[in-house]
Amino acid sequence: MNKRKIVPCLDIRDGKVVKGVKFEGVRDVGDPVALAEKYNADGADEIVLYDISASIEKRIIDLNLVKAVAEKITVGLTVAGGIGTVDDFQKVTDAGASRVSINSLAIRNPDIIKEFADKFGTERVVLGVDAKRGENGGYKVMQGAGIVETGLNLIDWVKKAEQLGAGEICLNSIDADGTQDGYDIDMLNAVCDAVNIPVIASGGCGKLEHFAEVFEKTKAGSALAASMFHFGGLTVKGVKEYLINKS
Repeated sequence: MNKRKIVPCLDIRDGKVVKGVKFEGVRDVGDPVALAEKYNADGADEIVLYDISASIEKRIIDLNLVKAVAEKITVGLTVAGGIGTVDDFQKVTDAGASRVSINSLAIRNPDIIKEFADKFGTERVVLGVDAKRGENGGYKVMQGAGIVETGLNLIDWVKKAEQLGAGEICLNSIDADGTQDGYDIDMLNAVCDAVNIPVIASGGCGKLEHFAEVFEKTKAGSALAASMFHFGGLTVKGVKEYLINKS
């Protein structure tokens, strides 16, 4: 269990780190460069930098910000937000991103997954998925800050993404996002059982036990968290020490 990855996520809006609950009630947290440097020093296995308004505003994430963060950390940097073309992908990797995560773009144009994978390698392509439980069972893929239904079934979508060349799935449970009530274990198991690529658990972490639970009860390779790290409830170092003692 101590080999699983702990990944702080920095949601960016207007150049600042922000965080909300179920995509609502968003509030400022701090400076992304300073926070990335802090989490890197604290032992993070990877940093995720996600511009939450880039796609809506039809622009790419701030490349100067990507570069500034990349220069301050020694671990991998996954970047998301407004990447729409091979040229965009190249720009963010040139700025220092190790991997690129796409979400709504892939929904609109699934073949872009293959295009990116063929050009840059599957290991650099992450599929971000926002999903929630359906009214009649199963899980549905959402977009547009988690409020727009795509008509896609979650399991069908992740299987297709893997076939097209996605190297990892970052699965965010809208139902759990920001609630600090724990990761969505059932949803994670459904996805982990459906694909052979690594899965990042996202949404709902609120205490140390949630990290242990997600690694004990699912095959997720990484646990992503934001609120608990940002607001001082937990530290990356503390989480890792706890998991080592539990193993």
